Amino acid sequence: MPALLKSTLAAGEFVVAPGVFEMLSAKLADRAQFKALYMTGYGISGSYLGVADAGLVTYTDMAGRARAICEGTSTPLIADADTGFGGLINVRHTVRGYEAAGVQAIQIEDQEMPKRCGHTAGRRVVPLADMIKRVEVALDARRSPDTLIVARTDARTSLGLDEAIARGRAFAQAGADIVFVESPESEEEFARIGEALAGKAWLLANMVPSGRSPEIPAARLAGMGFSIAIYPVAAMTAACAAMAATYAHLRQHGDTTATAVPAFDMQQLHDLIGFPEVWAFEKRFSETD
Repeated sequence: MPALLKSTLAAGEFVVAPGVFEMLSAKLADRAQFKALYMTGYGISGSYLGVADAGLVTYTDMAGRARAICEGTSTPLIADADTGFGGLINVRHTVRGYEAAGVQAIQIEDQEMPKRCGHTAGRRVVPLADMIKRVEVALDARRSPDTLIVARTDARTSLGLDEAIARGRAFAQAGADIVFVESPESEEEFARIGEALAGKAWLLANMVPSGRSPEIPAARLAGMGFSIAIYPVAAMTAACAAMAATYAHLRQHGDTTATAVPAFDMQQLHDLIGFPEVWAFEKRFSETD
């Protein structure tokens, strides 16, 4: 069983959580022994459907991926659940399903449906009272007190930082375990969020340096009062760059002798995805026939 993310946070340990988006990324990140992994909606939308993060992935898509990741890794999983995929009944169903899949922290946001990626323009948020209802339903739906509810606000971009901080404070007062103010636009804004909200809930920072926010080192975030930093697309962008370079070289030269990054050899890949265990199982039972 994975360690409890709640216990790690309660002990005051800072959590760096890389984004994972399918099983190879999840297994590689699990092998690196992070304190948590982050199942990114952007990554699932891109890797599974090949479409933008615009509310096109469904509860079924996300819950299925979450279950596969939890079953195939031993690191606590934080998982994006968008708006809860509908009304309050949907929020309840989402929390129950994610929790049953093994997710330890479930992220619900205050965007209108259909949602958009948190670093794009044009995002609209629901009234604060509606989001508080989402938080209350999520808290009531969980079966274990060790399951954490992450309440995210996207209000910064359209309504300003003061409104985003006010919403974060209200989420904490409603009982959210973790508060996530999306897309602050400077290090000073991160500092203001920490000053206003640290101690009211654990704080999560989203590190997307190519988006609206700067990337800030984990040690500085911890000093500002944050407890978690997620890096949702760091591995995905690196993987896509490496694949694109490999495909381009193969198409041009007809070989893979000069790819941009060192490749796993086949034995490493087999070890990663569990082929030896499968072969051992097959051998053991074929010998008893």
